[in-house]
Amino acid sequence: MLFKSSNPALGDETFSQYGTATKETGVMTIGGTVNKIGILLLLVLCSAVWTWNLYFNALDASVVYPWMMVGSIGGLIVAIVTVFKKEWAYITAPIYAILKGFALGAVSAIYEAAYAGLVLQAVAITLCILLALLVVYKTGLIKATENFKLMVASATGGIALVYLLTLLLGMFNIQIPYIHENGIIGIGFSAFVVVIASLNLVMDFDFIEGGAEQQAPKFLEWYAAFGIIVTLIWLYLEVLRLLAKLRD
Repeated sequence: MLFKSSNPALGDETFSQYGTATKETGVMTIGGTVNKIGILLLLVLCSAVWTWNLYFNALDASVVYPWMMVGSIGGLIVAIVTVFKKEWAYITAPIYAILKGFALGAVSAIYEAAYAGLVLQAVAITLCILLALLVVYKTGLIKATENFKLMVASATGGIALVYLLTLLLGMFNIQIPYIHENGIIGIGFSAFVVVIASLNLVMDFDFIEGGAEQQAPKFLEWYAAFGIIVTLIWLYLEVLRLLAKLRD
């Protein structure tokens, strides 16, 4: 049985390739995964608060830029390692959470300095989306059918290509018009990305539930929690970006 998700951390056959749990490995459960998600969120929050305070104590973005770069690049490296070495997730997932927290705290502080109250709104909206989609998923109003998965995976891949193209063109001081601006098209694009990021959570819920039903090895709880954190961080940043465009 295959479990598919457009989340790069929770790809095809992530659970099935390890087979069924044994007495030595223990069994993966939804409750255990939720506990680990909570631990990772706490680590993200702690490191984010540190760089947040660092910025507002100095009121100088240059103070937090190094931490933002360390968190972004270091988090990407650790994420890649985690994807290829899933059995290390109990170590790499907390490291990833701490590193991304440094970056998120710096980015959030810079946005907050420019738009007072924006960060609290973004956090609240992200949590509301998470809870709403969890309820909708558990009640069966949204089901992760194969067509649903294909649609979300295709849209996610398209967004990734747009961001990659933006990064590459930015090296040559070339900007993609409209979508990163504060006009109607830019706001519409950000709203679309928020919707797709949100739908990835449905995919992740289905993926984790499938792994628990298959009785995957318990160490994959850390890997599944890591995948959820990846999606939540992406969703929060997109909500933050959308709110900033609306403010402008």
